[in-house]
Amino acid sequence: MQEYYIHSKFKPSTSEIRLNIDYARELNEQQLAAVTASPGPALVIAGAGSGKTRTLTYRVAYLLEQGIPADRILLLTFTNKAAAEMMRRVSDLLGHELRSLWGGTFHSIGARILRLHAEALGYERDFTILDRDDAKDLIKACLADAKIDKQDKHFPKPDVLNEIFSLAANTHRSIQELVEGQFSYFSQFDKEIADLQKRYTARKRASNGMDFDDLLALWLKLLQEHTDIREHYQRRFQFILVDEYQDTNKLQGDLIDLLAARHHNVTVVGDDAQSIYAWRGANFANILNFPKRHPGAKVFKIETNYRSTPEILNVANAAITANVNQFGKALAPARKSGLKPALVQCHDAGQQAAFIAQRALELREEGASLNHIAVLYRSHFHALELQLELTRRQIPFSITSGIRFFEQAHIKDATAYLKFVANPRDEVSFKRLVLLLPGIGTKGAEKLFQRFSSRTANGGLETEEKTQPSTAKPAHPLATALQNCTQAVPKKAAVPWAQFIATISQLEDESTRRSATKMLRLVMDAGYDDYLKETYDNYERRLDEIQQLAEFAFQFGTVDEFLTQLALLTNVEAEDDPQDDTEKIKLSTIHQAKGLEFEIVFVIMLCDGLFPSSRSTESNEGEEEERRLFYVSITRAKNELYLCYPLIRGGFGQSGVDTYQSPSRFLSEIPKDLLNEWNLR
Repeated sequence: MQEYYIHSKFKPSTSEIRLNIDYARELNEQQLAAVTASPGPALVIAGAGSGKTRTLTYRVAYLLEQGIPADRILLLTFTNKAAAEMMRRVSDLLGHELRSLWGGTFHSIGARILRLHAEALGYERDFTILDRDDAKDLIKACLADAKIDKQDKHFPKPDVLNEIFSLAANTHRSIQELVEGQFSYFSQFDKEIADLQKRYTARKRASNGMDFDDLLALWLKLLQEHTDIREHYQRRFQFILVDEYQDTNKLQGDLIDLLAARHHNVTVVGDDAQSIYAWRGANFANILNFPKRHPGAKVFKIETNYRSTPEILNVANAAITANVNQFGKALAPARKSGLKPALVQCHDAGQQAAFIAQRALELREEGASLNHIAVLYRSHFHALELQLELTRRQIPFSITSGIRFFEQAHIKDATAYLKFVANPRDEVSFKRLVLLLPGIGTKGAEKLFQRFSSRTANGGLETEEKTQPSTAKPAHPLATALQNCTQAVPKKAAVPWAQFIATISQLEDESTRRSATKMLRLVMDAGYDDYLKETYDNYERRLDEIQQLAEFAFQFGTVDEFLTQLALLTNVEAEDDPQDDTEKIKLSTIHQAKGLEFEIVFVIMLCDGLFPSSRSTESNEGEEEERRLFYVSITRAKNELYLCYPLIRGGFGQSGVDTYQSPSRFLSEIPKDLLNEWNLR
């Protein structure tokens, strides 16, 4: 295989392309240095809003112009959207499509290579790529094979097992190590889980199937175990370029290092200050230790920011300074001066919400579009009061952080208990709760509802034994009616059914049913906590959200009022409809907003314990990642930035008493003269 090199000291090939790009005119000095770098390993630290994509695409064009054939270049990205955008920009520079360039996501390139060499790993080339549902079904079959009794112990469900297997593959950790570190509540099952992983791997191979993680894990295995194939791709990919390198995991880092081991021409682009995905397996050490793993690597810093005003950048630079583990840099503005960011102190979350709603209306009157306003937060539940306030004022908003808070399964499960107790005829809530019980399916739920309905016809109660006078009503009529349905319950669901009845009985008690907060806390204490552990890999986040929902519910006088507001909030738009041209404020978690930009940004709930989260402050690594998350939120803003925090959390804590909160420690790290302080108390 012929090899090519760039720069005048190497003889260019006959395939050299002349694009006549004036790199010095079209790039700034820092971008130009990275784009025209000589062969060898290079780490490009591209700050927020500094033109990262532009730098990568011009680097590809420069390599082509220097005589490197397109099929000798490998461009790796994280999303299909990013890959398509990168390829489009390269094509625009060239004036035509470049089909021979190897560009795409890690997984798409892995699939392409595995299709060519599947036999070397004992697979056929027509292997199936399993989606999440396929993987779940295969894991269910493994559970049946292993004869694990899930009725007597809280064993993880297939979705959780799939997540454990995925994290183990992507972080190169054993099941025992992973369970101990991230799923300690399953530690008594680590041997069974490890056995299931082996069974799952065997079943995939037997069915000629690979899951999403195999596209990387087996790609690496292929290169490690087959010298001829490894050397072929090491020769082929003379120049490797990687986007968003700070988000790579251990597996992806090892793949890149192995592919680049011959030529060492690997350019990775990213921003260590925006590494915020450790919770899903990203390995911050990849970007931090790149120069150590690649001796002689050149480090380029691109610090000119084209997005934000100087005042916003001053706050961003100050916000990240306290992190010890980082490549020091300072974003420099390319724009003219603007307003100082505001530090907004509020009495409570309600006042914070009212301020944002009012300020948004004022900005709208001043000519700003609601589409250009974003409210960013650390966790879903931080925006509860704001959603309520915007709904009350009929200010349109959309939530771009995935599934709406109130439509998440665990929130609907918890509130279904309240709905059922408030309205025993609620068929949807009854069936939702019954289907949570093991051993009861759709048909069983329908049968139970019909039997239950006959016991509560016309709002009354008919007991099987009819031992009570017709004028008397039991203290807990729903629990009694459910008890009278026991004969229709499958034997394997008998114990969970009895527990369900006991929970409903407690919820019906007059001392509890008058308070939505008490009811939600009781649901958690009565066993739903265990269900979350078994069912979801992000159990702790979901538990936090239900606990915060209980705090949120404290402000409502009655359960009916709480449920009414819940219904209103559930009807907001979750995502922008392309056909809907209504102006809407964007509500988003910061994780979902990474890579986006907005004219005006509000960052809310900047209180210690909320942002940074209490769990993150248990380690230096966790706190530094939270500080990077804060930095990301600041650098989304172009023109105006509002940093908001309430001093009081209404009804916070088990006592339901107002609790004072400390402003986020991150705020104290920003010099006061950089902020315009607004005290709304």
